[in-house]
Amino acid sequence: MFITSLVASNLIFKKFFHWDFFGLYTFEISVGVLPYPITFLITDSISEIYGKKRANQVVTTGIFASLFSLGIVLLADAVPAIADSPLGDELFHKVFGSTGIAVGASMTAYLLAQYVDISIYHFWKRLTHGKYLWLRNNFSTFLSQFIDTFSVIFLLSIFGELKWESFGSLLLSGFLFKVLIAAIDTPFLYLIVFWLRKEFNLKPNEEIKLTQAEEKSN
Repeated sequence: MFITSLVASNLIFKKFFHWDFFGLYTFEISVGVLPYPITFLITDSISEIYGKKRANQVVTTGIFASLFSLGIVLLADAVPAIADSPLGDELFHKVFGSTGIAVGASMTAYLLAQYVDISIYHFWKRLTHGKYLWLRNNFSTFLSQFIDTFSVIFLLSIFGELKWESFGSLLLSGFLFKVLIAAIDTPFLYLIVFWLRKEFNLKPNEEIKLTQAEEKSN
């Protein structure tokens, strides 16, 4: 789910839409934002059960998955379409031609945000002695999501993929949407953590210990 959400968000980012939130606020966001908050829910779940090292390992794995998918897209874009192809070169390039820029911007923002999220998560976990799961989940995600949203919109604007006039509205909409999703996914984090603790017979604040071979591989 982590890898799929990350890769998909990079591939579909060029479509934007409006979402009226009960008349309170109208979000103007990329469809690439839709699957992305799932990655933070998953890393927080992994952080809680498997610890910081395992969460960082998953984040690093996501980089290689994104680069691999980028290579596939660039190869597909370079291969000329036949005359009877349902999708021609021009339209394919229009949709996927900016994937390299998107992945570059996304990976920069992704690295900053995910490592910050994991670090802050464990900071609050140590400070609260493993209590108040909702606090570390939301406090870590709010800051990391702002870093992610600002970084990716800033970089895409620099490379001309987004208009500078839209920077403020896209930043606010993207950040508020991610904050909303982070608040909504808190009960799901509790369910995941409860299920995994029961599955592995873990005590509160106990993490699964990595084996010596796993630690060396990390």
